[in-house]
Amino acid sequence: MQASPASDFRRALAQFATGVTVVTTCDAHGKPIGLTVNSFNSVSLDPPLVLWSLALQSGSLAAFRRCKHYAVNMLAGDQLEVAKRFATRGADRFAPSDWHEVNGLPVLDGCVATLIVRNRSRHSEGDHVILVGEVEAFTAPGGSPLVFHDGRYFASAVEAPLPPALRTPWR
Repeated sequence: MQASPASDFRRALAQFATGVTVVTTCDAHGKPIGLTVNSFNSVSLDPPLVLWSLALQSGSLAAFRRCKHYAVNMLAGDQLEVAKRFATRGADRFAPSDWHEVNGLPVLDGCVATLIVRNRSRHSEGDHVILVGEVEAFTAPGGSPLVFHDGRYFASAVEAPLPPALRTPWR
């Protein structure tokens, strides 16, 4: 059986290693929602902008289109089970007590960094929506990140110490 151009393209993209994030917000009823995302990227330092993309068929699309803010939780190397739980359809993603609220948003504990982001703009492209947000607050305790490459998760062995100013909670 011959691979399709789409599957070949997906395989090529899988060769790019990315960090792993869980993006969280609340739905229209105030219920926490979130999903594992590796399409996260920085856009600008001034103003501080980031982006990520969400599939048009995602069940959480309406909530992320509507929300005013969301949190980008950059996972640590020891958070593999968190990444898998938030990537599993139908999973009770917020059942464990490994999260808390910051400014009304669900934020995961133990991350190498967390950003509180204002939902600034959305752009439909292909089969995804690109969400661009402005970072309003962040915390960056640092540590070894969780990495995704070639369809597999890896706990990074590299730990870059952060300057003390970045380790201060919620700048």
